[in-house]
Amino acid sequence: MPIRYDIHHNRKLVYATLNGVLTETDMFTYQRTVWSRPDVVGYNELVDATGVTQFESVSADKVHQLANLSASMDTPPHPSRLAIVASTDAQFGMARMYQIYRELETKGTRTIQVFRSCDEALKWLGVGVA
Repeated sequence: MPIRYDIHHNRKLVYATLNGVLTETDMFTYQRTVWSRPDVVGYNELVDATGVTQFESVSADKVHQLANLSASMDTPPHPSRLAIVASTDAQFGMARMYQIYRELETKGTRTIQVFRSCDEALKWLGVGVA
């Protein structure tokens, strides 16, 4: 399974790990499955994309659609943070594209940053080592 996630209720954090070949279906399924849960409202999110070896059939248009869906699932007045960790240039570029599209969505309540290491991301999220 390309996306595995753990929910840390004590930290109010969803920690997702992406591995192998990632498809648009994987991304949309993860978004709908996790962020429709009422027990994670207002939680921060860490997406570790360092294990992604390839993005398959993931176009800029699909990233834009995912950003739109994600923003529509945000739950005002519960602002939260999303940290994406990307070690390769391809991962980083995909993450930055998502970040830019999310920032253009006025209905979103999340602040998003892209990092090169999990330590930096966790520090920004204000939580200890996961």
